[in-house]
Amino acid sequence: MKIKKGDNVLVISGKDKGKSGKVLEVYPKDERVLVEGVNIVSRHTKPKSAQDKGGIIKKPSPLHVSNVMIFENGKVTKVAHKIIDGKKIRISKVSGESLDKEFVKAVRKDAKANKEQKPSKETKKDVKVEKTSASKETKVKKVVEKKPVTTVRKTVGKSGK
Repeated sequence: MKIKKGDNVLVISGKDKGKSGKVLEVYPKDERVLVEGVNIVSRHTKPKSAQDKGGIIKKPSPLHVSNVMIFENGKVTKVAHKIIDGKKIRISKVSGESLDKEFVKAVRKDAKANKEQKPSKETKKDVKVEKTSASKETKVKKVVEKKPVTTVRKTVGKSGK
C-alpha cells in the first residue's frame, strides 16, 4: 500500500469529502485506513454489568484506501517509488521529496557528517611551474606524489611585440 501510518491524507470521496487527518492505523489485508477525525460512526452499546453505562459512543471507522490521497504542503499528491541505496523509497510526485520520514532523517544525518569532514587541500609540492623565456609561455604541470590530482591548468601567453 502507498499510504502508511503517520501520513497526512485528504478524503477525496464519500460523506467526509474534503476533510483531512492523520492516518492512525493501516489494514493492508482489507485495504483500509483509519484516519483521525474522519468517518465517525455512532455505536449503540448495552450495559454489560450494573456498573457499566450503556449509550451511544462515537468512534472513527476505517475508510477504503481509494477514497484518500496523501496531503502535502496544501496539495494532494500521487506517490512514486524509487530505489535508493537498495531501499524502496516513497516519493511525492508534486514536490519530488521523500515521504518516508526514516529516510529523510538518515539523509540529514549523513549530510551533517559530511559537512564536518573537510576536504584536504593541495600542498605546494604538488604543483611545479616551468617557464621558458624565449616564447614567454607559462605551463603548469601537476606532479603526483601518491595523491590523485583532479585538475590540470595550462596557461599560454604570447606577446605580439
